[in-house]
Amino acid sequence: MPVPAKVAVVYYSSTGTVYELAQSVVAGAKNAGAEVRLLKVPELAPQEAIAANQGWADHVAATQDVPVATTDDLEWADAVVFGTPTRFGNVASQLKQFLDTLGGMWAEGKLADKVYSGFTATATAHGGQESTLLALYNSFHHFGGIVVAPGYTDPVKFADGNPYGTSHVNGNGTIPVDDTARASAEFQGKRVATIAAALQAGLAAE
Repeated sequence: MPVPAKVAVVYYSSTGTVYELAQSVVAGAKNAGAEVRLLKVPELAPQEAIAANQGWADHVAATQDVPVATTDDLEWADAVVFGTPTRFGNVASQLKQFLDTLGGMWAEGKLADKVYSGFTATATAHGGQESTLLALYNSFHHFGGIVVAPGYTDPVKFADGNPYGTSHVNGNGTIPVDDTARASAEFQGKRVATIAAALQAGLAAE
């Protein structure tokens, strides 16, 4: 019997959009039989900045029980799906800082031969969604990982239109995560878990 994949969904979210997408990625991976950990990265913003934005403060309070990602979580995982909002067309500093702590794991080869994927959200239409995911994927190439983007491998991808990964435009909090984005994120989680399980089975058979 195939061994289920171990999938870590590691995200940063300020006001909750990326967190909602992360939950759908988790659901998709679990539906594919994976063992899943939902994990956030540490917040870097000062408390005064968080308190000045009610949506940000509310989200921090609502997700205080979500575990913080560690290098042990990445070592455990067969696949890692990273979620980040866009910051000027790039990865948010909170997630980038976490990636920058992985040098030790990289040097030991512990990030190689895993499946990686990513998802994002922006305030405005086209506001850096593709460039953010492509920038994130640069790190995966350095890891020696296997990038598993959703592509156009399911009808939902023709609905959301982003082959690089799930993305959503939240209109500065005025546009809730919709059914299309949720379905896309679920599909991405399922695809990652399925390919990770197949990869691990192949490696074990060598």
